[in-house]
Amino acid sequence: MASLNVGNLGEYLREQRRNAQLSLRQLADAAGVSNPYLSQIERGLRKPSAEVLQQVAKALRISAETLYVRAGILDEREREELETRAVILADPSINERQKSVLLQIYDSFRRENGFEPGPESGVAAGSETGDEPGADTGADTGADGSGADTPSPPSKPSKPSTPEKPSH
Repeated sequence: MASLNVGNLGEYLREQRRNAQLSLRQLADAAGVSNPYLSQIERGLRKPSAEVLQQVAKALRISAETLYVRAGILDEREREELETRAVILADPSINERQKSVLLQIYDSFRRENGFEPGPESGVAAGSETGDEPGADTGADTGADGSGADTPSPPSKPSKPSTPEKPSH
């Protein structure tokens, strides 16, 4: 069987498997694929589907997007964009409305720099008004669907003005 052009996916998988100290059989079991099939992938004889790569990545505890790039399924820039979005969406320190606004700003900067928002940018759909980044883009409706009555964070009250005492 001739070797397929799947970049260095097989070598990379073998290296990751060895780093994880897993045998071929252990990884195949953990990923839910057959041992011979995984062996053929590592030798470059088979091109796995995105689903199989996702299962293998999960079993190895590595990024599926990295495997997609190595297999030629995903472009490197797309991977970086997806990872950026994933980090924003996974941040527990900001709420859903803030995540939505942050992703809209990110998309705005990407458009400004000549990149189209990726397929995962459903958050900014309908906000292409040409507004400047940071302008009010109608983001009062949170991604959680709570509507425009989502309260804004309270502003700091200003200090009450007290007459200054003259210094002597």
